[in-house]
Amino acid sequence: MANMLTVFFASSLLLTTIFCIRSSNALDINYYNSSCPNVESLVTVAVKKAIANDGTVPAALLRMHFHDCFIRGCDGSVLLNSTQKNSAEKDGPPNISLHAFYVIDRAKKAVESSCPGVVSCADILALAARDAVALSGGPNWKVPVGRKDGRISRASDTRQLPPPTSNFSQLSLSFAQRGLSIADLVALSGGHTLGFAHCSSFQNRIHNFNQSVDVDPSLSSSFAVGLRKICPAHNKVQNAGAGLDSTATVFDNAYFKLLLQGKSLFSSDQALLTNPSTKQLITQFASSQAKFNAEFVKSMVKMGNLKGGKEVRLDCRFVR
Repeated sequence: MANMLTVFFASSLLLTTIFCIRSSNALDINYYNSSCPNVESLVTVAVKKAIANDGTVPAALLRMHFHDCFIRGCDGSVLLNSTQKNSAEKDGPPNISLHAFYVIDRAKKAVESSCPGVVSCADILALAARDAVALSGGPNWKVPVGRKDGRISRASDTRQLPPPTSNFSQLSLSFAQRGLSIADLVALSGGHTLGFAHCSSFQNRIHNFNQSVDVDPSLSSSFAVGLRKICPAHNKVQNAGAGLDSTATVFDNAYFKLLLQGKSLFSSDQALLTNPSTKQLITQFASSQAKFNAEFVKSMVKMGNLKGGKEVRLDCRFVR
């Protein structure tokens, strides 16, 4: 057992070291001031147009950025297409439901027309995620830029992403390996204020929860009844599911309010209430939108500092 623990902690330290090394070269909000001064406005225009046609775009872009950063750092590897010889991250099981890649493609095309070969796809995705939040009523902030694009993207690596069934220990370890604190965990989980979840993501809480009870007792009983109607035990409706909170297209603190009422969808959401420190943060965020906004921005910038790429792709879907 001692040897197993030694290996476990050594591997955790190695992962943390890798991510810290990747983030050692500081990004800069002024990185493109001379080389591509209009990059932010070009990205914002692309995101605005997409949102006007599809209200699910903000959640998709925010989730895409998170899933990108948590694998090899924020290197745009989630944008790469699979090839005959390689199954890429976007085709890994946790990423099958990712969409709106076309928004990044359109933004990249506009940026390339203005500043050829200068702006990385990883930076465009980071800027688009910020715009997704701001255009949904959330905070706006200056995004440090200067990331490079990665050349490696493997579907098997998506196993590193924390699943919605994670417990608190698993979540905190996953974040710690990337140099992120439990405060970052709570703030970034607040991104669940945007979006939709398919039944498969929370089925474990509303059917056959354990040998003693069918439904997770931490769920509000009335909320669970509603979820079971939408997602019956043998659900055959492919796109059945529920919004992540009651205002799923608005960036607000409703997620935290509902979490305290037993009305969260994922086991990983409920897990945040099992630790006194994270429960205290949830309570603070539930009572103050401003506090949540400020901490969310800090954590987004911190997560965005994880870097791992080496080039600027001309097409976000393919390596040069």
